[in-house]
Amino acid sequence: MDQAQQLRNIIKAQQTRPVSRVIAVTGGKGGVGKSNTAINLAIQLQRMGQRVIILDADLGMANIEVMFGAIPHYTLYDLLYKGMHMRDIITWGPEGIGFVSGGSGITGMSNLSREYLEYIIQNLAELDAMADIIIIDTAAGIHDDVKEFLAASGEVLVVMTTDPASITDSYSLLKALSLHSRFSTESTLIKVITNVVDSEEEGRVLFSKLNRVVQTYLKIPLEYLGSVPRDKELSDNVKQQIPISIANPKAKSAQSYERIANVLMNKEMNQKLKKRGMAAFFSHIVAGKKYQ
Repeated sequence: MDQAQQLRNIIKAQQTRPVSRVIAVTGGKGGVGKSNTAINLAIQLQRMGQRVIILDADLGMANIEVMFGAIPHYTLYDLLYKGMHMRDIITWGPEGIGFVSGGSGITGMSNLSREYLEYIIQNLAELDAMADIIIIDTAAGIHDDVKEFLAASGEVLVVMTTDPASITDSYSLLKALSLHSRFSTESTLIKVITNVVDSEEEGRVLFSKLNRVVQTYLKIPLEYLGSVPRDKELSDNVKQQIPISIANPKAKSAQSYERIANVLMNKEMNQKLKKRGMAAFFSHIVAGKKYQ
């Protein structure tokens, strides 16, 4: 039996457990507000009764812990190589939201033995039982690790701004993802958030520009989730390491995040959604690193 089949068998054994909804938040370039989006959506979803955990996969940047004002004692590396359990490496931030720091652990996944894989997958299945939604904050751009995370996620949220470079880079990101050997529009839904816009109309026009070129050349279905307005109060609170949804829930940006969270939870929109869970997410990445 080859390693790929072993992975499938391990996942099959976990299928009786709860499966979380895995959402990857990404951006074609840095500075578009990706991590801010991940955190504020997590807060809004948690307030709607969802149990949310964030995986900070932006290696070396540690944006989530900085914005939450909570420093993790352990990372995914400690789970992979030091025998710690998933529950031990979760750091709990404001309003009961957990987050896991990727550390340098993610980069070493391609060298794991079968015994390690079984251990990690069992732990990640435990994470599925602890969270209804897992938000993955990826690095910006089209690095190999980013493409792996996106192809393995059930949902991808692309954050873009009015900067012309952001539109170009978002298209480049989607093009690179479309060429990934294991990306499928049947198992991964692509959704777009326009950020730092002056009006809702500007946000819709921005999405239409991206959607037009994507449908012409890539044929990838895109869903528009909504926009987040330009908000000085949000920028000020980032500097103070307080998410705007906590600092001032009535701020126009916080209310936009609340509306987007409601769209994400809309039953009609989610009819096509196929939950993968974190165990399947991890196995998808490891198998790809070994066999693509």
